[in-house]
Amino acid sequence: MEVYDVMIIPLIIGLVELCKKVGVKTRWLPVIALGLGIIIGIVYIADFNLKQGILVGTMLGLSASGLYSGSKNMMEKKQIDNKEENCKK
Repeated sequence: MEVYDVMIIPLIIGLVELCKKVGVKTRWLPVIALGLGIIIGIVYIADFNLKQGILVGTMLGLSASGLYSGSKNMMEKKQIDNKEENCKK
Protein backbone atom coordinates (compact mmCIF):
# COMPACT_ATOMS: atom_id res chain seq x y z
CA MET A 1 0.00 0.00 0.00
CA GLU A 2 1.40 3.34 -1.06
CA VAL A 3 1.03 6.58 0.85
CA TYR A 4 -1.29 8.04 -1.79
CA ASP A 5 -3.62 5.03 -1.41
CA VAL A 6 -4.78 6.57 1.88
CA MET A 7 -6.69 9.03 -0.32
CA ILE A 8 -9.13 6.19 -0.90
CA ILE A 9 -10.60 6.86 2.55
CA PRO A 10 -12.15 10.21 1.52
CA LEU A 11 -13.40 8.52 -1.65
CA ILE A 12 -15.20 5.89 0.44
CA ILE A 13 -16.60 8.61 2.71
CA GLY A 14 -17.93 10.45 -0.35
CA LEU A 15 -19.57 7.32 -1.75
CA VAL A 16 -21.17 6.59 1.62
CA GLU A 17 -22.46 10.17 1.80
CA LEU A 18 -23.95 9.66 -1.65
CA CYS A 19 -25.72 6.56 -0.36
CA LYS A 20 -27.03 8.61 2.55
CA LYS A 21 -28.42 11.24 0.15
CA VAL A 22 -30.13 8.53 -1.87
CA GLY A 23 -31.98 7.38 1.24
CA VAL A 24 -30.07 4.43 2.67
CA LYS A 25 -30.77 4.03 6.38
CA THR A 26 -28.05 5.39 8.64
CA ARG A 27 -27.41 2.08 10.34
CA TRP A 28 -26.31 0.50 7.06
CA LEU A 29 -23.75 3.16 6.16
CA PRO A 30 -20.86 1.60 8.15
CA VAL A 31 -21.56 -1.74 6.47
CA ILE A 32 -21.50 -0.06 3.07
CA ALA A 33 -18.20 1.65 3.93
CA LEU A 34 -16.71 -1.67 5.00
CA GLY A 35 -17.94 -3.38 1.83
CA LEU A 36 -16.58 -0.65 -0.41
CA GLY A 37 -13.26 -0.78 1.45
CA ILE A 38 -12.97 -4.53 0.97
CA ILE A 39 -13.88 -4.35 -2.72
CA ILE A 40 -11.40 -1.53 -3.36
CA GLY A 41 -8.78 -3.34 -1.27
CA ILE A 42 -9.09 -6.53 -3.29
CA VAL A 43 -9.38 -5.02 -6.76
CA TYR A 44 -7.21 -1.89 -6.59
CA ILE A 45 -4.67 -2.17 -3.80
CA ALA A 46 -3.94 -5.89 -3.51
CA ASP A 47 -4.36 -6.66 -7.22
CA PHE A 48 -6.80 -9.53 -6.53
CA ASN A 49 -4.76 -11.02 -3.67
CA LEU A 50 -7.79 -12.00 -1.57
CA LYS A 51 -6.21 -12.19 1.90
CA GLN A 52 -4.26 -8.96 1.59
CA GLY A 53 -7.18 -7.20 -0.08
CA ILE A 54 -9.61 -8.12 2.69
CA LEU A 55 -7.18 -7.01 5.38
CA VAL A 56 -6.33 -3.67 3.75
CA GLY A 57 -9.93 -3.11 2.64
CA THR A 58 -11.23 -3.72 6.15
CA MET A 59 -8.77 -1.15 7.43
CA LEU A 60 -9.87 1.38 4.81
CA GLY A 61 -13.58 0.78 5.36
CA LEU A 62 -13.35 0.99 9.13
CA SER A 63 -11.25 4.12 8.89
CA ALA A 64 -13.78 5.71 6.57
CA SER A 65 -16.75 4.89 8.77
CA GLY A 66 -15.09 5.50 12.09
CA LEU A 67 -14.86 2.16 13.89
CA TYR A 68 -16.35 3.29 17.16
CA SER A 69 -18.96 5.75 15.96
CA GLY A 70 -20.16 3.45 13.21
CA SER A 71 -20.78 0.49 15.48
CA LYS A 72 -22.26 2.76 18.14
CA ASN A 73 -24.71 4.31 15.66
CA MET A 74 -25.73 0.90 14.38
CA MET A 75 -26.50 -0.39 17.88
CA GLU A 76 -28.36 2.77 18.93
CA LYS A 77 -30.46 2.77 15.76
CA LYS A 78 -31.37 -0.87 16.24
CA GLN A 79 -32.55 -0.16 19.79
CA ILE A 80 -34.66 2.77 18.58
CA ASP A 81 -36.19 0.65 15.81
CA ASN A 82 -37.05 -2.10 18.31
CA LYS A 83 -38.74 0.44 20.63
CA GLU A 84 -40.77 1.83 17.72
CA GLU A 85 -41.91 -1.68 16.76
CA ASN A 86 -42.99 -2.36 20.34
CA CYS A 87 -44.98 0.89 20.45
CA LYS A 88 -46.86 -0.04 17.26
CA LYS A 89 -48.02 -3.37 18.75
